[in-house]
Amino acid sequence: MLIGEVARRSGVSTRMLRHYDSLGLARPTGRTVGGYREYSAEDIRRIFHVESLRSLGLSLRQIVRALEDPAFTPSALVGDLIRQTEERLTREQELLERLRAVDATAPSGWQGVLRIIELLRGLNSPSAARRQQTVLAPAEDMAGHTELLAEAVLTESDPNVAGALRWALARSGADGVASVAAGMRSENVDIRRRAILAIAEMSGDEATAVLADALGDPDAGVRKSAALASGARGAVAAVPTLVDMVVEGANDVEAAEVLGALALAPEYADRIVGALTDELATHPADTAVRIRLTQALVEMPGTIALGVVRQLAHDDDRAVALIASALAGVLEERSGNGSRGAADS
Repeated sequence: MLIGEVARRSGVSTRMLRHYDSLGLARPTGRTVGGYREYSAEDIRRIFHVESLRSLGLSLRQIVRALEDPAFTPSALVGDLIRQTEERLTREQELLERLRAVDATAPSGWQGVLRIIELLRGLNSPSAARRQQTVLAPAEDMAGHTELLAEAVLTESDPNVAGALRWALARSGADGVASVAAGMRSENVDIRRRAILAIAEMSGDEATAVLADALGDPDAGVRKSAALASGARGAVAAVPTLVDMVVEGANDVEAAEVLGALALAPEYADRIVGALTDELATHPADTAVRIRLTQALVEMPGTIALGVVRQLAHDDDRAVALIASALAGVLEERSGNGSRGAADS
């Protein structure tokens, strides 16, 4: 069969067939009397083999090796093709997301498009320093890009960049809360942890409501971050988690300070002291836990915990007793200073 007929039947152009011939990839085994290329059935079969391998993404050099090298292992090549395809798909997915991000901002002109592209490049840079520098741009440069910042903060692993992103989002008001709050619905616990840390730095009723909901999150890390932030805003619902943090020794100092601030409200004070005292009874033989609970009691305002601390000064555990005795003195001095201040006034 002559080259023109082969081209018509195979769909491979005559130019490409001649290229295959020059590479030794698919050479015709015969020639006519006039010197024209003449392909046998086996030659045509090889052409189809070549085209099949090309459809998998193989280069012509790889095809030559596949068809000619006896030591060639198809599994290794297929593995390489899978990896290359995955990388290509990742790049294309990133491009698609970038285009969607640009489209979502509805830029009015090329300057707007270029600004968004510049921002996306900065936020997606492999350099943490470059990402942080991008986020710390003037507020007017970041205006209207809350969604992009929210997406970035939910995936950022570098603590310095994450801190900058949370700071930038805190300036965006309610729009920032709504954008980041979507991360609280993720099944990925890391995303929820990043989201709650960002929301903890935001003000307003929307942020407070999200923090309150997060107190019931299945992840302890999310609950603890939510408790510290919501407790600092006066949410008594955070008390059980804060007490657990004191018991466990997870950010116990911060938790105790928040409990002390909550106890400034007379209606909460007895409840908080009671919760700490109950934990003392629950852990009669755990020195470390009892010391942390004793220290947390001293954070309570006034002398509302003085009686409990005085009792602990006679605890069977000598370490607890010594610390409680010293702290009872602190509370008594605090009470004395308070009394003198009241008298002087």
